Amino acid sequence: MNYISAKDVLPMEIIKQIQCYVDGQFIYIPKSETKKKGRKVDTLAKRELSARNTNIYKEYMSGISIQQLSQKYFLVEKSIQRIIRQERTRNL
Repeated sequence: MNYISAKDVLPMEIIKQIQCYVDGQFIYIPKSETKKKGRKVDTLAKRELSARNTNIYKEYMSGISIQQLSQKYFLVEKSIQRIIRQERTRNL
């Protein structure tokens, strides 16, 4: 986290108003809701990766080789192997 001086970014009237509540102390100002990275986006990405990994495992179990999966999903073979290992463990 980077600290910046309030006097460099805020008008003096706002600084004086804030000083009524906290004077000479550090204060954290959170991001506005519009600038926050939405949790729904993260959740959606995780769901998509989970579905992809499940598909990779199902295809592998149906006989598709690691090399073919690597080419189909644009992943290196080591990543395909890791996904298969994780899915195998998850399905136990």
